[in-house]
Amino acid sequence: MKGKEERLLKESRRVEKRAAEEAGRQAKEQVRKKVDLAKEQAIQKDLKARETRTSEKRAAEELQQLPKDQARRKALLAKEQAHAEAQEARKLEAKK
Repeated sequence: MKGKEERLLKESRRVEKRAAEEAGRQAKEQVRKKVDLAKEQAIQKDLKARETRTSEKRAAEELQQLPKDQARRKALLAKEQAHAEAQEARKLEAKK
């Protein structure tokens, strides 16, 4: 009987040890998942901040570009008008 009791005691300890190891593995897995989630959230937050900065920068550049484009169009129109006036003046000179 003594041998049977020892075997049962050893088996009981083995089961307890396995249960403790499994609990430890599960705890480590939960910690790992939390860390992975935190990393992913940090990456997403950083990406969103970068996208926001890029969008703001693009909007500011577009606001600066608009007056430049208008000035360029105005200058081109003035140049075309001057060219047309010069052609008209040459035509009038040729008629005289």
